[in-house]
Amino acid sequence: MSSTRSRLLPLIAFVATASLAAACSYGTTAPSTAPQASAAPAVPARPAEVTAAAIAEGDSLYAGGSCTRCHGAKGIGTPRGPSLVTGPWLQHSGSYAEIVGTITNGVPRASIKDTTHRFPMNARGGPMNLTDPQVKSMAAYVWSISRAKR
Repeated sequence: MSSTRSRLLPLIAFVATASLAAACSYGTTAPSTAPQASAAPAVPARPAEVTAAAIAEGDSLYAGGSCTRCHGAKGIGTPRGPSLVTGPWLQHSGSYAEIVGTITNGVPRASIKDTTHRFPMNARGGPMNLTDPQVKSMAAYVWSISRAKR
């Protein structure tokens, strides 16, 4: 019996030490399973349609078209149209799909939410008469320059 006891004592001491160590560190080193509050809202991922080629084409269309008359060079805004770069979105939340919809359908005078910008936005760039692929490229460009908007 004493040989069995001498073999078990180190095992009992190990188990006791491990149990005590686990009990003392409970809650300090164990990972938390409680939900963590997010520090900041997640930035929306870049839509698949917003490629470098689409942004470059949209930039070219924007700069060479009628967009700058109201939204200014690089989308900074003018008294005729709001900034596409800063400030809140006025007509929607700024998703790529919403930007496509706005360029496609325009913004009639009756739908303008900020009356300091009183000029309606013509559908498909007005005289530009953008095609569907051009609308998507323009939307990719606007999406890319508007990431600071909230």
